[in-house]
Amino acid sequence: MKSKKIPSSQKTEMGEDPLGDRLGEPLTEEEELYKENILDHYRSPHNKGQLKKYTQTHSDLNPLCGDRITVYLQISPNSPKVLTDISFEGSGCAISQAAASLLTDSIKGKKIEVIRTLGPWDIFNLLGIRISHTRSKCALLGLKTIQHSLQGVK
Repeated sequence: MKSKKIPSSQKTEMGEDPLGDRLGEPLTEEEELYKENILDHYRSPHNKGQLKKYTQTHSDLNPLCGDRITVYLQISPNSPKVLTDISFEGSGCAISQAAASLLTDSIKGKKIEVIRTLGPWDIFNLLGIRISHTRSKCALLGLKTIQHSLQGVK
């Protein structure tokens, strides 16, 4: 695949692009597509806002950068427990907000026992681009928040 450098038009005043990638590191065409998808989810997040009816909620933040996420979950009362609806509110970088949007899309309708088994690689695969070590906490904030909200669910 062809590699592409990050366009200088996407640099911020700090010299980084909006997703926190290292400048000058070539992106594959596939990564460019995923990057656009991330920016789309950041600009127009899915499942954003507070649910009118929810059974679980939890808020968390990344103290290193100030990203914040609150999740609202509607879980079926029957067994096996299923996530029937989910939404989030928050603020922060493109990675944290897009990851929350992508994650809420992917887990809606799933069994709680499946959601509990999700790990970092599941989120990195959803994002589809390389995430630096410093940005991994941003990417994983939504998952961490959702899994904490499930701790009391049996």
